[in-house]
Amino acid sequence: MSFIRSIALALIVATSGAAFAQAGGAASAASGFRELSWDELVPAGWDPAKELREMDLGVMSDADPRAMDMLRRMREVWDKAPTNPALNGAAVRIPGYVVPLEETKAGMKEFLLVPYFGACIHTPPPPANQIVHVVMPRARKGMQSMDTVWVSGKLKTAASDTVMGVSGYRMEAAAVEPYVEKAR
Repeated sequence: MSFIRSIALALIVATSGAAFAQAGGAASAASGFRELSWDELVPAGWDPAKELREMDLGVMSDADPRAMDMLRRMREVWDKAPTNPALNGAAVRIPGYVVPLEETKAGMKEFLLVPYFGACIHTPPPPANQIVHVVMPRARKGMQSMDTVWVSGKLKTAASDTVMGVSGYRMEAAAVEPYVEKAR
């Protein structure tokens, strides 16, 4: 995929909502964690593409210096993406894809949770307010890159700069479970 197409894809995904279709707000009586949608992580009124609208991706090639400038500007805006302060300290459950950060022989200890397949790996990372840095109390075997999971725990608004992307949230995981879509 060309560099320009990667930027265009990242802009489309960031401005169109998360890949998981869910209502959000429902609480599981058994778990005590409120189901959270990815859209709820973004403060009302924040527009990740506002400063980049004047750029016409259709006329740029990967060799165009404007493309590199656009990516630099996009990363600056997205790496400083505001979080939703109302969620700081909330007990939540959210689905997403695993992007491994720390793996040992004992298993995976830390990962980024992202809203769509390929984020941070095949495309530019999403905005920081669409990445959750998950830390598990003990290493877990059997998890792989891009596994789909539910993560439950206390969400904190805390920036973390990792090799795979900048996250705006952090969660000490109380539970990590395979994602199973609800029956309709």
